[in-house]
Parts: sequence; C-alpha cells; structure tokens
Amino acid sequence: MSSLSAAAAAVVLSAPPAHAQTIERLTNKAKELVAPVAGKTDDRLQKVAMFEHQVTGVTVSEDGRIFVNFPRWSEDVPVSVAEVMTDGSIRPYPNDEWNAWRNAKMSELSPKDHFVTVQSVVADGRGSLWVVDPAAPNSEKTVKDGPKLVQIDLKTNAVKRVYPVGPDVAGPASYLNDVRIAPDGAFAYFTDSGSPGGLVVLDLNSGKAWRVLSDDPSTQFEKGVVVHVDGEPLRRPDGRQPQFNADSIALSKDGKTLYWKALTGNTMYRISTEALQKASQDPSAAKPEKYADTEPTDGLWIDDKNRIFLSTMENDGVKILGPDGKVTPLLQDSRLRWPDTFAQGPDGTMYITASHIQDSPWFHQGWTDDSFSLFKFAPPE
Repeated sequence: MSSLSAAAAAVVLSAPPAHAQTIERLTNKAKELVAPVAGKTDDRLQKVAMFEHQVTGVTVSEDGRIFVNFPRWSEDVPVSVAEVMTDGSIRPYPNDEWNAWRNAKMSELSPKDHFVTVQSVVADGRGSLWVVDPAAPNSEKTVKDGPKLVQIDLKTNAVKRVYPVGPDVAGPASYLNDVRIAPDGAFAYFTDSGSPGGLVVLDLNSGKAWRVLSDDPSTQFEKGVVVHVDGEPLRRPDGRQPQFNADSIALSKDGKTLYWKALTGNTMYRISTEALQKASQDPSAAKPEKYADTEPTDGLWIDDKNRIFLSTMENDGVKILGPDGKVTPLLQDSRLRWPDTFAQGPDGTMYITASHIQDSPWFHQGWTDDSFSLFKFAPPE
C-alpha cells in the first residue's frame, strides 16, 4: 500500500482565485492530462464499490466481510476505516468515535484512541481486523502518541487492544505503511516507507517493537529507477520525481519468510522471520536476500500456490511472480488507476483497490477525483 514519505511528500499549494470559466478550463485540462492513454479494459475485472475519497487498503475477513481505509493524505477525510456493505455503501468501523479525528480537532481528541491517518487494514483470518495508523497527516511528521496498530474483534466490533509504536521506532519522519500478521498471532511485520525506510517488528504478546534494516539499501528507493504512469515519468508540480522507500510486503503462508520491496525499485528482497525476531537482541542477524527482479510495484499478495501477485501501476495492471522467478502479466485495465492493495476472500476471489495516486493533488494541483474504486477478479488456476 503506497504512501509518500515525509521526505518525499509534495507540498500542496492553494490555487489563486479565478473565474468559474477559468477553473472549468483548468479542470478539463487536468482531466485530459491524467486520462488513461488507452481505454483498455478486461472483463475479468469487476467493480465492487466506488468511493468519494482516496482509498488504499482493503481486506476480507474469513466470513466474507470487506473493509477498506482512507488515508488522510491530501484531504481531511470524514472516515478512516469502513466496512463495505453488500450494496456498496460504507459505514465507519468500528464506530463513529474512532473515526472522529479531524485535523481541526487535533487539540481536542487523543491520537491514542482515534484513527489519525490510516494506511492499511488486514484481517488475520482468526477473528481480528488489524489497522495500521502511521499518524502522519499529509504524509508529514507523525503526530505525538499517534503511531499505532489497532486490533479489532470482528465478532463484537470492538477494539480489543491498541499497540502504540513509540518515537524510538516510529520517529517524526516515519510512515508505517503495511503489515502482515504471523499465522500464530505472535508477531506483526511492517514496512516503513518514511525516512529512513526500514522494517518494523512488533511482538504482539509483550507489545515491544523494534526497527530492522533501517536505512539499509534493501529498504530504500533505488537510484536510477523512475516510476512511469501514462507513459511519462511521474513528477511533482516542481518537476521532481518522488522517491518511495520500503512499501510492498508479503508473508509466506507458513509465516517463515517475509518479502518486501521499495515502490521506487525493481528488486524484491526476502528474509526469514526468525532472523527478524532475533534482531531485537542482535541486529546483525538480519541479513536480507535478493529474491527477484520485478518493476515498480505497490501491493503484494501470496496465494496458496506460493505465487506472488504484483500491482503494477505503470501499466494499470496485475502481474504474477511465480516460484520459478518468472513474471507473467495477468490483466491490464485503464480503470486500475494506480492499483494499490490486494486481498483475498474465503472463496479465493481477489480484491484490489485503485488509489489514483498519480491523479492526486501531489502531482496535479487543482485536480479533484471522486472515482476511487474497489475491484475483484478470479485468480488463475
């Protein structure tokens, strides 16, 4: 699930006053600039829901309930975590109070028990929903006491436990990006796409967290790699190219191997989770291994056949990295504007969000978009 790190986030500038006709002309021009190069669609990709605000994460519980999240990146979103109902509508989850944070109320509400900037949601298949809150509105500095992992009981729809992540692990320029929960429920593994990039391990029994491979080449953006969208290099309004650190993450089904990569990077790495756990006492135990050459990607997902699904924003598509190291295109669809996060339902159906990052104010000032979508597709046999 992608974010712009504190070091890379673009400053959103206010447009000067203008007549309505001028605004309309500029808006139409913006639409023209960000329109897909070709209207290629794939009938296998089915729309599940549309949202008025930028969506990143999606997850599906063991009984088929769907949850999404809306980060507080370039707007003060009204809902951070939501359950998607059968008619496509959403309801704040687990309740209104946890979603009550607003930038204007920062001094009124505690960041310890409110969602500040939710980046990811993950159902563990054992009755819990896990919510990653890097607590960095606009991808700027973290809010004091805000970074946390929240566990919600899906049976009672109540928060079960809050795991605060202290400033020694999630510093002022940190941005906890995505998480994977160990099959035995003992550990949580995060990517941190902030500055510096790194991995974070959280002992879910003790609540202790520690950084691993912080500022290591395996968790940093790769120099010389340029993200392209719509056939052009992705640039901010000032002409600079964004640089995304550790972002994509996946955990093997047996919980023994963690995979990750920088979004602005072509190299996927892996490491044993045993080494990550030992790193709390011996940081030298964490030795990353290059696993595969891919391309800039955002979301990763490992299925029961040990295939790694890749969301490839450069071609609005999905590809599959097989156990043999071969990458095979699966689908391409112009509606997948920046394919972001994967989830898999109990029936095997794959879900994916389109977060439209290239269409955001970070890259197109004055442009607004209300076509953020959730899609589903059947994975190949």
